[in-house]
Amino acid sequence: MAELRVVLAEDHYLVREGTRRLLEASGEIGVVAAVGTADELLDAAQRLRPDVVVTDIRMPGSAELVRPGMEGIDAAHRIRASSRDIGVVVLSQFSDAMFALDLFRDGTEGRAYLLKDRVGDIDELLGAIRSVAGGGSVIDPKVVEGLLAKRGVRDTPPPAELTPRELDVLREMAHGLSNGGIARALHLSVSAIEKHVNSIFMKLALENSPDTHRRVAAVIAYLGSA
Repeated sequence: MAELRVVLAEDHYLVREGTRRLLEASGEIGVVAAVGTADELLDAAQRLRPDVVVTDIRMPGSAELVRPGMEGIDAAHRIRASSRDIGVVVLSQFSDAMFALDLFRDGTEGRAYLLKDRVGDIDELLGAIRSVAGGGSVIDPKVVEGLLAKRGVRDTPPPAELTPRELDVLREMAHGLSNGGIARALHLSVSAIEKHVNSIFMKLALENSPDTHRRVAAVIAYLGSA
């Protein structure tokens, strides 16, 4: 497997260096730049053309380029708008879905939103990096759980309400799992999962597709109206 080239953006030096060492120790990642501001991130992405950018959601940045408190997300939007072949992983301490939905507002392809505690689980972080490098997408399951809880207290159910089992499948989609992976997680057959996935896409008026970004689009389409 070819080593993926990554630009890492994090304003806290110790966190940045710790994350860099974790990524490089995996043997799958080459960190071509580690920066501390949104301006440096945008410059490095343009100059170095990495496979993936991994960025904190908040860091110093010029007000004319990024919104205060949303620097990582705004940098991700700028990078994806100018370089569709660069994937972006935003690391955040916020489980509030507002931030994730902002990241995915222009589409889901090549984007991931993970809570920062995923840095400690290198397999989770590497999985997200590999996914966005291939054009896929990931949304942190804790964010999905929060949105599902919010949906659960609505007074009126939304149109095309998903069944409890379809919600289970939707949760696993947020992990970026394939149909086979979802089948193993839920102890169901692959054919049963395929039926649930098709039903979800149909209810949400999404084209049936195996692409990861389409699957996360289903998560966003359903939960974004919470």
